[in-house]
Amino acid sequence: MTLNTILNTKLNTMKMTQPVGVIADIGGLELTPEDKQFLQQPEISGLIFFARNYQSSAQLKVLCAEINELRPDLLLTVDQEGGRVQRFREGFTRFAPMMMYEAIYKNDAQRALALAKDGGWLLASELIEHGVDLTFAPVLDIERDCSQVIGDRAFGHDADTVSALASAWIEGLQSAGMMAVGKHFPGHGAVVADSHKELPVDSRSTGELDYDIQPFKALIADNKLGGIMPAHVVYPAVDSEHTAGFSAIWLQNILRKQIGFTGTIFSDDLSMEGAASGGDFYQRSFAAANAGANALVVCNNREAAQQVINAARDMHSAGTQRLDLSGWIPSTKRAKNINNTTAANNELTEAVKARLANAGLINL
Repeated sequence: MTLNTILNTKLNTMKMTQPVGVIADIGGLELTPEDKQFLQQPEISGLIFFARNYQSSAQLKVLCAEINELRPDLLLTVDQEGGRVQRFREGFTRFAPMMMYEAIYKNDAQRALALAKDGGWLLASELIEHGVDLTFAPVLDIERDCSQVIGDRAFGHDADTVSALASAWIEGLQSAGMMAVGKHFPGHGAVVADSHKELPVDSRSTGELDYDIQPFKALIADNKLGGIMPAHVVYPAVDSEHTAGFSAIWLQNILRKQIGFTGTIFSDDLSMEGAASGGDFYQRSFAAANAGANALVVCNNREAAQQVINAARDMHSAGTQRLDLSGWIPSTKRAKNINNTTAANNELTEAVKARLANAGLINL
């Protein structure tokens, strides 16, 4: 089915079979009156933070508390992976890129896995302590030394290494009370282009693509991924007309039916250039939802975000269930010392930091 066909039949398919909601953002360090009005819209299921929303540890805690008071059901999220993708820096541990684990793993697998678990726990604990519920991680792409956007964000250069290290890192997240979102399904590591700026095409065979899917399959089978974020990449061997995020073949046939994923599908940012093939923002919303996405993520453009919200509202008016992400909010967010699970336990935190620093995985 082409995008035009999807759009032409939209009025007959406004009721989605899956719950749908929106993850949007705000512009500054505190809520403005306009932000408060904007966030009261029930179509919004979550909020994503950027570096522009962070000034200090104390400021972030106040901002999160203010949002929680306004909308306690909103999931507060961020891209906080470590390395070059770390929105909160001063006052937070500075993590090395995930690729740093690979060399340790090749030399001493058990030590690397233990360190990966430590790293996931520390990163999640610090976020939860500040009031942030989720980081969109881990990156499950297999690095091929060609990607402009993945690079050292990946855990390694082969499926087994990525699967093992990401699994241990997720165990750390989970021990702190945070769920995991694997990205960028089915794999972004073999294309040069950056989907933030252009539309990448991965022309490899289905067999080669199957190899890149292995980390996703393994972690889904182990029930370690609550969410999946698809790539804004076209894979002609499977679907020549749509990026994975706009493809029912990828999201419904392969991810849901063949692999058996039952969690939440988060679109990658609908304002990225790689998403432009989906039409305007209202159209992109329907294209992503028709493909099977639950959470429609839109960033850095309030007018575009309102178009996405309007699309979700139309879906809800037609009978589509609203997406409730409140179940993703860590229980440890309101009980920081339960079972030594957060960074509020200073003795445990310092021991974890010492191990990670000794391995060159954080900067103290």
